Amino acid sequence: MIFLDNVRAVLKARWHFRSAKCLGRKVRLWGSAIVKNEGELYIGDRVRFEATVVPLDIGIGRGGRLEIGESTFINYGTSIGVTELVRIGPGCNIGTYVIIMDNDFHRLEPERRLERPPSGPVIIGENVWLGARVTVLRGVTIGAGSVIGAGSVVSRDIPPRSLAAGMPAKVIRQL
Repeated sequence: MIFLDNVRAVLKARWHFRSAKCLGRKVRLWGSAIVKNEGELYIGDRVRFEATVVPLDIGIGRGGRLEIGESTFINYGTSIGVTELVRIGPGCNIGTYVIIMDNDFHRLEPERRLERPPSGPVIIGENVWLGARVTVLRGVTIGAGSVIGAGSVVSRDIPPRSLAAGMPAKVIRQL
């Protein structure tokens, strides 16, 4: 039974991520995903997507690039919006309902709210853990081995091997 479940998950991943430029070996998807890919999508080996409760939402705009490193786990309800670059390193764990976006998608000034501001690449290092409902905003780099506490909003860079939490996320201690 487990074998059939894994085969089904591999076939689902092949179908939902068929527009990927590179789809690694043994990529698995349990549940469903909403994928709009007008750019480039690269998924490494053994990436696991768990979307049985709520679908994943992945949107890559024209000229955008999403890279997901090998052995990464992405949980249900995650939403990734890419207009330029989002790079998720190998061995990462992405919690439920995480939002990662490299653009704010509108300006703050009332008369300019229909304008899109410039993008800033989001780089998530190797072996990073993002807790449930974390929001990662444009132009942020999260260093390798870091942990971001549940419900945090990451609006500035986090150094490697750090525990960060809050709104905005601040480093609590080094790991």
